[in-house]
Amino acid sequence: MVEEERPDLISNLPEGILQQIISMIPFKEAIQKIILSTEWRSLMNPLQVNLEFDWIQSTNIESREKIKKSIGSFLKSCENSLQTLKLYLQSTEGNDDKLFGICAKGSHGEFHLDFSVQKKKVPYNFDLILEPEFSSFSSIRKLHLRSVSHFVGNLVVDLFAGCQFLETLSLEKCVGLQNINIRSHYSLKKLVIVDCPNIISITLSAPNLESFSYQGVLSIIQLNYIQHLVDFTLNLRDGLGHNNFESEDVISLISSLRSVEILTISGWFIELLCSAGVIFERLGFLFDKLKELYIIDPKISQKTRNSFACFLNITPFLEKLFVEVDEKSSPVECPFIHQYWHEPHLWMDYATVKCTASQLKYLKFIKLIGFKSESDHILLMDLLLHKAVNLKQMILTSSDRDSWTVAKIPQTQLKFYSKRRYTVISCPNTDVSIVLIDARDEAYKPKVYQCMQY
Repeated sequence: MVEEERPDLISNLPEGILQQIISMIPFKEAIQKIILSTEWRSLMNPLQVNLEFDWIQSTNIESREKIKKSIGSFLKSCENSLQTLKLYLQSTEGNDDKLFGICAKGSHGEFHLDFSVQKKKVPYNFDLILEPEFSSFSSIRKLHLRSVSHFVGNLVVDLFAGCQFLETLSLEKCVGLQNINIRSHYSLKKLVIVDCPNIISITLSAPNLESFSYQGVLSIIQLNYIQHLVDFTLNLRDGLGHNNFESEDVISLISSLRSVEILTISGWFIELLCSAGVIFERLGFLFDKLKELYIIDPKISQKTRNSFACFLNITPFLEKLFVEVDEKSSPVECPFIHQYWHEPHLWMDYATVKCTASQLKYLKFIKLIGFKSESDHILLMDLLLHKAVNLKQMILTSSDRDSWTVAKIPQTQLKFYSKRRYTVISCPNTDVSIVLIDARDEAYKPKVYQCMQY
């Protein structure tokens, strides 16, 4: 029996209703949903605006004010609609129109500006200084900027620096951007900076900031008067870059993060701190509110493993731990730093590190992502099982996305696992084995948890 084709009810709705529906959907979801109906696609057809502009006098204040006024009026005209618009700059010398940028206005005060359509030029360094003042763009709550260059940097500042009600700011792939300074912004709650390779410093004064995510090269990050930060990400996958490492600046940053509840950090950065003479237990503070910790690293070595152990000693109330081996990112070699003192764990053997490791009584869940059957990986699992005395579950996921539940049992008890789907890994220099039980084998998980208490 052939199933009757269901009518496309969405396509038959009046355009006004479709506009109202799509205006209530967050921008990213709206873009995904336009594939459901041809009528929806027509709602997002980009408009085009041509702005006459003197490229030769582009640095002139008068020309800058002219383009600011033109774009400002254009953006204000679409504040209450969901629309995508292409901005063209028409040269006064001829008819050559140059695509300048793409704007997209979403619902709930969300706005996107993408300047990646410009022809690639040699980047010039520039800064962004944002501070609250009177603005005609008070309806903007979420601002996403992509590929801002020195040419449009001042324009962006002019248009959006005064968004006193801005709650989310995102900067992505801004080549040449060196310094970011956000001053006394009381509405900003979320800041995201991704793939801006020339960043040197970030200075934030946003008292109500709750989430900050940074991905790129190591830079100087200064947090001033930020008392409500909950979630912080420092993914330094691009390494040191061309910036100089100063342990004093980094210690100041770590101190300002002591009250976060969720922390994501690069493993090599923890190793660098230990090598530079930072002794975590002597810093004078604990991460006593930290509940979830995510550590990302391209590889696991003896130094990174021991550095993790040092850092975990100042996270007494940690409940969830995630460690990811990201082989897609390039390994970062920590520079040699000559110090007369450093974390003693770096020169201890594994048995001593394990004996001196503090217990994490509140740690109930551990997930290890991208792990292999290598000595340093195995010893890290053993160390974590030793520290987490009340652990309920440890999950191991390979790079091929196979998943196992992890248990540590005495070798004398291995015979009881003869009929189960498991893999036994010998733990060097110990009388126990680490057992990987297929995560699909639900029937044996309660017994595995008991084995973890060993």
